[in-house]
Amino acid sequence: MLFFSKLLIRIIRMSNRVVFLAAALLLLLSSLLAWLLEPDTFQHPFNGFWWVMTTVTTVGYGDFYPKTVPGKLLGVFLYLFGISLISIVISKMIDFVFAYNRKKEEGKLRYKGSNHFVMIDWSKHAELAIQEIATSDPSAEIVLIAQLAKTPVDLDRVHYVQGNPVQRETLERANLAEARAVFIFADETTEHQHVLRDNAFIDGKTLLIATTIERHFGHLHTIVEVRERENIPSFTHVKVDEFIVGSETVSQLAVRSAFDPGASKLVSQLLTRRDAGDLHRIGKKPNWITYRDAFDELLREGATLIADGDRLDINRRLDETIPADARLFVVCDQETYRRLTG
Repeated sequence: MLFFSKLLIRIIRMSNRVVFLAAALLLLLSSLLAWLLEPDTFQHPFNGFWWVMTTVTTVGYGDFYPKTVPGKLLGVFLYLFGISLISIVISKMIDFVFAYNRKKEEGKLRYKGSNHFVMIDWSKHAELAIQEIATSDPSAEIVLIAQLAKTPVDLDRVHYVQGNPVQRETLERANLAEARAVFIFADETTEHQHVLRDNAFIDGKTLLIATTIERHFGHLHTIVEVRERENIPSFTHVKVDEFIVGSETVSQLAVRSAFDPGASKLVSQLLTRRDAGDLHRIGKKPNWITYRDAFDELLREGATLIADGDRLDINRRLDETIPADARLFVVCDQETYRRLTG
């Protein structure tokens, strides 16, 4: 008994690869040996495999069983070693699943997908952005980079990567090279969970992250949240496609709602996918020469053309030619958008 105990302990301490290989060889060789010892009983190697599997898993259907002394000795061997070895294999598989889930929860795994959205640093704004992406595109994959002990999001399509976003290795684990876009949110916490009070330092941290991304992944579409608009000029030498001033936007909406009741609801409706009128981007069609051509056709389809890029003066430029690289934005419902782009 002491011998078997020491042997089992030694097997348990072996690497998973060695244990799985030993189990596979045991099943294969025992199946062939059972058939060779009693060809009349098992008739086919697969029947030997069936008997071995039912034996080591303690199922024991009884449709096949050895009738000779050598065959029964093989059965005794499987009772002593096979059942123990398979039990160890099953326990190691369970441990592997638990370890994988723990590493995933703690952000220790590398993301290998592509065309995904990357969120850097965790905040209420990041949480709302994740919810909006999940609502807008149910198939979108999202990678969150933060320095939290565990993932703050419990969604299948959100993958957590723990680490300092200033370090290239962290960005590579999020597979930024194949990402669709990256969002950098203003975060007042440092790597050691100290809190920054000065907005200049917070935006400075954001600038450092943006600089790292531009140096190694300059092709990415980058959206940056800053605390103060006065700090945007500091990003002059860094490629940032869009800036968002969070607190300023909230203040402006609050004031606008006071002067024009309902304005905040209108803006919120345009920015979300929860209501009928949504903001969508469409491409230029070959038959659209001027903005009027696009405006009239879209209106007949149930959509309203409101902008080209960040220019909202379409109604004053209806007779101008639409450039080939135009980024047209319309307001319409989901069904109309699918019809326009289908």
